[in-house]
Amino acid sequence: MALVVAVQVFFRYVLNDSLFWSEELARYMLVWLSFLGATVAAYHRLHPGVDVLTSRFSSVGQYICRLLVHGLTILLSLVMIFSGCQFAWFVRLQITPALGLPKWIVLTVIPLCGLLLLLYEAMFLLQTIRQRPT
Repeated sequence: MALVVAVQVFFRYVLNDSLFWSEELARYMLVWLSFLGATVAAYHRLHPGVDVLTSRFSSVGQYICRLLVHGLTILLSLVMIFSGCQFAWFVRLQITPALGLPKWIVLTVIPLCGLLLLLYEAMFLLQTIRQRPT
């Protein structure tokens, strides 16, 4: 994506010509990188968390909060899958203006990452259940 943007800047300001497709490609690459990056971050548990309140809970309270967070994340992933499929189906006949790609291809990243997030969170939920405090 950085290379596409750099080439576009070079063409626009050095050669005084514009690549009509580069901005659209960079935009779609940013969307894909954002969703895939968020999924990878979730897998590696790199999303920031605020534990000011939960750190004061007992081990059982912290366990319940972890279960709740995993459950809510699973719910979010189901929304991503369902809504992403609906939206991709809605735009299935549309084509991107510059690249000529079917828009449903661009939007498949939403349900795809929702599915990955669902699998990761189900795995984390099972791990949390196995580590139940006594």
